[in-house]
Amino acid sequence: MRAKKVLILGAAGRDFHNFNMYFRDNPDYEVVAFTATQIPRIEGRVYPAGLAGALYPEGIEILPETDLEKIVAEREVDVVVFAYSDVSHEQVMHLASRSLAAGAEFRLLADTQTYIEAPLPVIAVCAARTGCGKSQTSRKIASLLGQRKLRASAIRHPMPYGDLMAQRVQRFATYEDLVRHKCTIEEIEEYEQYIERGMSIYAGVDYQAIVDEAATESDVIIWDGGNNDIPFVRPDLYICVLDPLRPGHEMKYYPGEVNLRAADLIVINKVDQATPEDLARVVDNVKATNPSACIIEAESRITLSDPKRVKGRRVLVVEDGPTLTHGGMAYGAGYVAATRLGAAEIIDPRPFAEGPILDAYKKYPHMGKILPALGYYPEQLEALEATIRRVKADAVIVGTPVDLRRYVRIDQPAVRVTYELEERQGQLTLDRVLDRFLDQVPRD
Repeated sequence: MRAKKVLILGAAGRDFHNFNMYFRDNPDYEVVAFTATQIPRIEGRVYPAGLAGALYPEGIEILPETDLEKIVAEREVDVVVFAYSDVSHEQVMHLASRSLAAGAEFRLLADTQTYIEAPLPVIAVCAARTGCGKSQTSRKIASLLGQRKLRASAIRHPMPYGDLMAQRVQRFATYEDLVRHKCTIEEIEEYEQYIERGMSIYAGVDYQAIVDEAATESDVIIWDGGNNDIPFVRPDLYICVLDPLRPGHEMKYYPGEVNLRAADLIVINKVDQATPEDLARVVDNVKATNPSACIIEAESRITLSDPKRVKGRRVLVVEDGPTLTHGGMAYGAGYVAATRLGAAEIIDPRPFAEGPILDAYKKYPHMGKILPALGYYPEQLEALEATIRRVKADAVIVGTPVDLRRYVRIDQPAVRVTYELEERQGQLTLDRVLDRFLDQVPRD
């Protein structure tokens, strides 16, 4: 029998991992192409032969997802495999319908088919949506492990937007590493906060090699998941973070609902910003779908570098890009800080937007009066800087995880927002959860 022809739908992350773990060197399948979406300018590349294995001496093309039906027809595709994250159940089924109508089977791989087995304990921090607070939770866990004199390395969900061979295994421990790897703003947002804490964080394309390298310098691995993807590494403690500002989303997005159902521990973040009704709805959904999971309620504690510049002033708010775009949020920590501190006006940046930033507002109209910190490629970063410069604000509130002032010229006074996870008093804490977990971990 001939090998089944496979098309993998992805966004430069889960798609490559699924290929590496399930399809590479598998003679029963021929992967004819990857497709790309969500992230700008990642199609048109080739998954290189050096990563694809002996069956693909020319590598594998990466094509636009918009051409799905054409690719299925022209390349006689038998199976379409969906492999990216933070997508509504409805959108997944639209893609399934397109695939089936074109004559191809539609498939989702189970986590057990793609897990990497690590030689040391793994704590996975995943979520129901982008922007729930995974990184805050991961940072808190890293701090608690450090207090116990345990060496922790973080492994981040992939963001390989450049040269895939050069990004096969990436280790970030210094600011110079960010420059050397030519990181985008989106990557820096995730890596810098670990570097600031003296930790190393890994990312890249070949996660078996990444896990092997991280294991040489660690006692515990923290899987800091991206979007709302399921872990690449089999977790010993599986955590899912939920956002009560988007109640019900934990039941409506793939694979966020998988995380909700599979988790050992649920962290409901931002409870101080949510209404009692929305929080209760999320708690009810957890108890209905995963009644054995423990629940922690936590606040996203926001602080500002210079609060006096906000009260009574006209401010421009810049927020984390992915959270606003495909994450679907209309605001973030910067907006919350501006309203709590009594800013006189939050200036609408849309009349001042240009180039790729203006394009982003057209694609994601829900963003409204908040400026997304998008920097996937140089022109996007230049347009972000130009948009900020054109806004006549008394201050710019930087609500991004990264200190944007390092990478973008901001002429106006800038106030940085930082946010940390803080559990509600009198309830279960991550400290207690880690004590229980570490008591059960075999020691050498």
